[in-house]
Amino acid sequence: MNTRRVDRIRALLELAFEPESLEVEDDSHKHIGHEGAKSGLGHFSVSIVSPRFNGMKMLARHRAVYTALDDMMKTDIHALAIEAIASDEL
Repeated sequence: MNTRRVDRIRALLELAFEPESLEVEDDSHKHIGHEGAKSGLGHFSVSIVSPRFNGMKMLARHRAVYTALDDMMKTDIHALAIEAIASDEL
């Protein structure tokens, strides 16, 4: 597991969304040998609950997460599974 990347993803998402809950998992070990993994980029899963998602459609939530992780999407992340939940949906 790449703790530095997980910590950076967590920090960026906390800053952007002030989440009620946030889980970040490094799934890279499941993709050894995968084309994207060969370049050193990682595979991650994010589960985030935030009031900032209230009133947003799912596509807009995903775009907001990608925007928050902008540079990392180019330099550190090959694949990102996102579960973005609005706090008013709970």
